[in-house]
Amino acid sequence: MKARHKRLGFLVAGLVGLGVAATLVFNALDSNLSYFFSPSDVVQNKAPTDHVYRLGGMVQSGSLERGKELTVKFLVTDTAHTVKVAYTGILPDLFAEGQGVIAQGRMGPDGTFIADEVLAKHDENYMPPEVADALDKAHKSTPTGVANK
Repeated sequence: MKARHKRLGFLVAGLVGLGVAATLVFNALDSNLSYFFSPSDVVQNKAPTDHVYRLGGMVQSGSLERGKELTVKFLVTDTAHTVKVAYTGILPDLFAEGQGVIAQGRMGPDGTFIADEVLAKHDENYMPPEVADALDKAHKSTPTGVANK
């Protein structure tokens, strides 16, 4: 085999290897990404049914239900729509009704969001940018600012 053919073979093999490596890296990154959705997005079926994602909004006042052991259920709202969330675990100290929250998990078969992790805002003036944008967008889409239930 001529040197030129060997070089071409190495070049092709290198490009194929690089393509395979890039594909593996992008697949690994995609499987570890957790996208953010508001309750309005979830109700409009914009959220994936087969992936873990983050649901953000405000904990609706009066919606917190404590079940057996560490199970809690509550509603997350963006003032336009609400989504029921179930979580088993210890809630953050700053978790409260009427406060911002981000829950990470997936939608259950009964339409309840099953959270693996719940994050609460960390001071009274801070709201995660995704939650603030979702609340603002939902508020603008509601003609009177009153939640549709």
